[in-house]
Amino acid sequence: MLVEHYPTDKRFEELLGYMPKLSPELKKINSYLEDENLYRMIRADLAKRYPKTKETGRRSTPVDVVLRMLVVKRLYGYSYEETERAVRDSLSLRAFCRVYLRDVPDDTTLIRWAKVIQPKTLEKFNQRIIQLAVERKVTNGRKLRTDGTVVESNIRPPSDNRLLADGVRVLARTVVRARTLLKRTVQEPFEDFTQTAKQLARQIGETLRKKTDAAKSAGRQHYKELLEMTRKTVAWARQTQKQLHKHRSQKAKHLEQTLEIFLPRTEQVIDQTTRRILQGEQVPASEKIVSLFEEHTDILRRGKESRPVEYGHKLWLNEVEGGLVSHYRILDGNPSDEQQWKPSLKAHLKTFHQPPHQASGDRGLFSEENEQLARDLGVKRVILPKRGHRSQARLTHEHKAWFVKGRHWHAGIEGRISVLKRAHDLGRCLTHGFTGFEAWVGWGVIAGNLAVLGRT
Repeated sequence: MLVEHYPTDKRFEELLGYMPKLSPELKKINSYLEDENLYRMIRADLAKRYPKTKETGRRSTPVDVVLRMLVVKRLYGYSYEETERAVRDSLSLRAFCRVYLRDVPDDTTLIRWAKVIQPKTLEKFNQRIIQLAVERKVTNGRKLRTDGTVVESNIRPPSDNRLLADGVRVLARTVVRARTLLKRTVQEPFEDFTQTAKQLARQIGETLRKKTDAAKSAGRQHYKELLEMTRKTVAWARQTQKQLHKHRSQKAKHLEQTLEIFLPRTEQVIDQTTRRILQGEQVPASEKIVSLFEEHTDILRRGKESRPVEYGHKLWLNEVEGGLVSHYRILDGNPSDEQQWKPSLKAHLKTFHQPPHQASGDRGLFSEENEQLARDLGVKRVILPKRGHRSQARLTHEHKAWFVKGRHWHAGIEGRISVLKRAHDLGRCLTHGFTGFEAWVGWGVIAGNLAVLGRT
C-alpha cells in the first residue's frame, strides 16, 4: 500500500531543539518541494509500480521520503549507498527527508522506486520548478542562452574484438543456464568459448598495436577465428531460444527475453566486424553498435581536440537569467547545432508564454534564417555571431555594446554545464538503458536548479 508521508514525530522535534537547524540552502529547497503539484507528479508514477500499489500490500516507503532522498542523492553527488548512509547519520537530512527517527530506506529500496519515476514526469517536474521560480521573482525569462554538451554512456572505448567477446560471454552464459533448466530435453553437446574468446580478443588488441603489415595479417586471422566462435555461439543460442519458447516457467521466459535482446545485437557486431575488418568497408556511424549493454549510445564527433570521439548522447540546454535551466532535451544522433535554435525558442515560449528580450547562442547556431526567426518571434536582441568571413557592416553590428555584452553573458552557460557535470553527475550516466539515461539527465538538471534556488 502506497504511503504518502510519515506522521510528524514529537520526540524528533524535541531532539532537534538541541541541534542546529536546517541550512539556509536546504530550507529554501524544502519550500519548493512542499509544492503540492510536484508531490502529485511523483506520487502518480510511484502508484503505478504494481497494479494495486495504492490499495493493497504492506506499507511502502512514503512518497515524500523517496522524493526527498532522490533529491539529496543528486544534490550532493552521492551514490545510493552514500545517500542511505548520509541520511541515516544526519539529523538535518532526516528532518529534510522527513524520515524522523524511523528506519532509513536502504539503497536497493531507493533504486527500485527510482526506476518507477518516468523521464516525462521529470521534465514536467523541472517545468513546475521554473514556474515556481517565476512566481517568486527569481527569473522572468527575459534573457535566454542556449548550448549543447555530451553526456557519456557508462561504457569503455569500443572495439570489435571486445564486442565479439562480450557477445560470446553473455550468450554462452545464458545457454548454460538454459541447458540446466532444460537438461531432460537437450541432448546436443555445447562448447563454451567464453575464456577462449576473451583471450583471443586480448591477443588481437596486443597484435594490432604494432601497426606492421605482419601484425595486420595476424590480426585478420585472429578476427576470423573469433568470428567463427561467435557464429557457433549464436547458432547454439538460436536453438536454445526455440526450446525455451516451449517451456512455461518464469525462469525460462526470463532467459528467452535475454536471448531476444542480445542475439540481434551480437549479430549486428558480427556484421559490422565482417564489413570493417574482412571487407575493408567504412561502416557509417548510424549502422554501428558500440556496446551490447548500452546499445542506444551514439558516436559523436564535435571537433574537440581533447576528445575527438565521444560515446553517449548530445544534450541541449536552455538557461535563463538566474542560472536556471528552463528546458533540456536529448538529441537523436549528432545533428548540427544550427537546427537547435528554433526548438529552443519554441520551448522558451511554451515555458514563459512570451519571447525573451535577449537570446544568444554560439557561432554554430548562426544563420540568417535563425536570426530572422528570432526577430519574427519577438526577440529584440539576437546574439548569434557569424561564422567565417564577416562584412564591414556585420563587424560593425557585432561590435555594438549590447552585442558584446550579450556575448560575455552567453559565456556563462559553459560554467553552468561544468557545474552540472562536476557537482550533479551529468558528465557520465551510470544507469542502464535509454529510459535510465533520460531519467539520469532529468534528475541532474533538477538538482542543479534546486541548488541554484537554494542559494538565491
